[in-house]
Amino acid sequence: MAIKSFLSFVLVLMLSGPLGALFGTSSVYAAEQKVNITKDLASITVMDNGKKYVIKRNQNVKNTINEDYALTSRACPPFCVQPMQLLPGVHTIGEIEMLKFLKARSDGDKSIMIIDSRTPDWVRKGSIPSAINIPWTQLYPESSSYQPFVVEDLLTSRFGAKVDDGIWDFSNAKTLVMFCNGPWCGQSPTNIKALVNMGYPADKIYWYRGGMQAWNALGLTTTTSP
Repeated sequence: MAIKSFLSFVLVLMLSGPLGALFGTSSVYAAEQKVNITKDLASITVMDNGKKYVIKRNQNVKNTINEDYALTSRACPPFCVQPMQLLPGVHTIGEIEMLKFLKARSDGDKSIMIIDSRTPDWVRKGSIPSAINIPWTQLYPESSSYQPFVVEDLLTSRFGAKVDDGIWDFSNAKTLVMFCNGPWCGQSPTNIKALVNMGYPADKIYWYRGGMQAWNALGLTTTTSP
């Protein structure tokens, strides 16, 4: 009986803490896993195209990083190390902040878009559950596949911006959370710079600098597409 009382007390403490309030009841189960996200957060659950995903860390303590992210010395350029502060006003975030956005989006906050800026060949190898793929080439003016009407459609129909006689209104634009392959990847930084140059508010853009490199290094759940 004493053990049950102690466990109940622990669960109450976990639920009343900041992560319990932020992520919900998934923090209750932290004590049941060996490899948690934080000491009191085991996982979060999100929906991706009608499918439920439990995002947690790989429970095999001998697991190693995916070989796609094992290289340490990619040629620079183009694979140069990105700065921590990409542009004034743009928020650089880590995994906990990304999980917060994922949970909020999954819980119905439609003002948030989580964007995988990589090309489809990389996305097929694995992405963050519920992220939307918008390849960086669609937003980069110097790309051979860049089409202004496609960009305008993205900005208006998906990002929540408005345009009238060529004048953009971003007052109701969505919060964009963008990532690519990691600190050596220029795809999401290129898109972020392009968006800010178009007038998109920098403070509505969040950049997960660690990207898939860090996500995989921490053994977090990924989703693959055919």
